[in-house]
Amino acid sequence: MTIKQKYLDMMSKRAELINNAQEAFSANDFEGGQKLMDEATGMNGQLEAMQKAMDEEMRYAQPAPAMDRESVERAEDRAHVLKNGGSITFTAEEVRSALFNSTTLASGALVEPERVGTTIHDNQGTISSILDQVSVVDLEGCNAINEPILWAEQAAQSNTVASKAGAARTATDPTFKSAKIAPYEVTVTSFVDRNLSRLTPVAYEAKIRELAMRALRREVAKLIYTGAGTDMYGIKTGVTTDGSNLFSTKSLSKTISATTLSDLVFSYGGAEELDGSARLYLTKADLQAFGAIRASDGRRLFEISVDAGNPNSGRITDGGLIVPYTLTSSLSTHSGASASTLTMCYGNPKLYELGLFGPYTIRVDESVKAVERMNAILGDVFVGGNLVAKDAFVVASATT
Repeated sequence: MTIKQKYLDMMSKRAELINNAQEAFSANDFEGGQKLMDEATGMNGQLEAMQKAMDEEMRYAQPAPAMDRESVERAEDRAHVLKNGGSITFTAEEVRSALFNSTTLASGALVEPERVGTTIHDNQGTISSILDQVSVVDLEGCNAINEPILWAEQAAQSNTVASKAGAARTATDPTFKSAKIAPYEVTVTSFVDRNLSRLTPVAYEAKIRELAMRALRREVAKLIYTGAGTDMYGIKTGVTTDGSNLFSTKSLSKTISATTLSDLVFSYGGAEELDGSARLYLTKADLQAFGAIRASDGRRLFEISVDAGNPNSGRITDGGLIVPYTLTSSLSTHSGASASTLTMCYGNPKLYELGLFGPYTIRVDESVKAVERMNAILGDVFVGGNLVAKDAFVVASATT
């Protein structure tokens, strides 16, 4: 049996264990459910090892995918324009495809190092997965957009027939508000060694696009969390056009405890619902604090499972409560934060709308760092964002 077959079989078995565990929790069999979850969690190490083995095998076993003739010609034309100091433009669809794809953006390959004489090493840090979780809309050609929001539903009335006979009924009407999404400029500036021009034309354009797109992803992910004044709204700053907050807050103790997670989760949504699509967004330090909590017998209260294919996300299991999470450095660490600091966020990421207002333009300037033999890669794009529902997220605030 191949590694891939073993990997798929183990993934299937792990999924079955998790499903059985959830059924056990639903039936109030917490001991049986926890046993099944422990068995599923124990497979993570083997799955990660097999994934790395498959990645390494694919790295050397498969050639780079071929590009169609039209794509090659377009890439060569763009590379020629860039080398001559001109500017190129990516369509909004190209930007959206590259911006919201966490995998490799370049399909071309660099020529062999012994022929190039230099190697470009990237600092490939993980970018928050929230970019792949929010709603994305193409707003090219729009000056701004107002998304309508149902703020309060109308109320029905019930009475005996005799008490209201011949009397007018009191009218109740729903209340509506709107959330504005306006363009906000995000710029990209990168510096690369001029020896980059010695690569093949296709790889030259792809490398520039990769560097610029990564910088854009990183900045836009930060804006989704924190916003930027009155032009770009984030999860912690989303408001309606009349200034009403589109998020709610939950005051929690500064010290993360056994009840912190459930307090946050159960404060989200209405009195008769729990949103199965909601996620927890927190810093790595806060996740570590959850993992460090122990029961009186030394047993971990929270089990943390990292997604095998994405180290930026995973699940926190608190008895029968399973909460998916995403890590970010754009939020404040809860423990030790001041009372006015908004920290962890919990909610449905699809209730945040990110708009793309047109194409992403890149140009190369050779004069900025000519002495250092560096090329400046300059790009810009217009994006906008806001929450699009009342109480779309609940945000924790640390208190004494």
